[in-house]
Amino acid sequence: MIRHRLYLQIYAGFLGVALLCVLSAGFTGWMMRPEEGWKPPEGWKPPPDWEARHRRFPWILGGLLGIAAVGSYPIARRITRRIESLRRGVEELGAGDLTSRVPVCGRDEVAELARAFNRSADQIQVLVQSQRRMLASASHELRSPLARVRVALELLPALPPAEQAPLLREATHDIQELDSLIGDLLLAGRLGAPEPLQKQPVELLALGAEEAARSGAELSGTPVEVQGDPKLLRRLIRNLLENANRHGAPPVELHIGPGPQLEVRDRGPGVPETERERIFEAFYRPTGHREGDGGVGLGLALVRQIAEAHQGQVLCLPRDGGGSIFRVFLG
Repeated sequence: MIRHRLYLQIYAGFLGVALLCVLSAGFTGWMMRPEEGWKPPEGWKPPPDWEARHRRFPWILGGLLGIAAVGSYPIARRITRRIESLRRGVEELGAGDLTSRVPVCGRDEVAELARAFNRSADQIQVLVQSQRRMLASASHELRSPLARVRVALELLPALPPAEQAPLLREATHDIQELDSLIGDLLLAGRLGAPEPLQKQPVELLALGAEEAARSGAELSGTPVEVQGDPKLLRRLIRNLLENANRHGAPPVELHIGPGPQLEVRDRGPGVPETERERIFEAFYRPTGHREGDGGVGLGLALVRQIAEAHQGQVLCLPRDGGGSIFRVFLG
């Protein structure tokens, strides 16, 4: 119904313009008739077929209007056909077909609308696929500690009291791991939402001093103030320091510099060049990292999300003499 209404409105618009032009020409011709007060120039004589021409004039106007009607039909149909294609694309995307795209024809407003739809569809496809991968990986990571907790609870009643304490400690550790994982997943979901951050002035050096003291890292740098979310920036620094302590080797250094930017350096084995980008993917474990080594692969993914939420970026670079440098630029 909407499609036909739009087509009729466009078609009627073309016909209205054509009719206005034809009526204007007809009114001019009617005013030029001698019996209506038009005074010809001196010496001018009407042609012999003057009256015959005026009798044919309404037919000429009608013919022109018919030509305008026929000529405006393909123009109106072309516009509505592209809008129909756009409507089908929206319906297919809404039905779950993430590959749905619409053809882009021309450079007018309808073509720009089609381009905007295709860009939005690309973003939605990437986001949904990322969420699906994260959900699949999260389900595996959740099952492992849950299975260990279940086994511990099943074995606990059959063990003597002296052997129950180690099993309880392992179950408590697994529960803490679950709690941490759920918190990371909630944070990742919040960072993926389009909601703007609640920014305020944050002194990076003071924030870094607290986290360096907590993790035993060496601190250096100059005072730098940025506009950002203090909780998220604290989480960024903490995740980088924990990653350096877990996979690197001392001394771990935190440097706050102008730009604003910060660096976390370590003297570990470093990250192979082929993995310096992949380590920022959610639930990615580097080569040789086993499931029980600590961490589930969300720490650096959250670092990248937090940096991007502050209009920044994070890079993993090799360090002279061995080790890694994680450099974060903040907007």
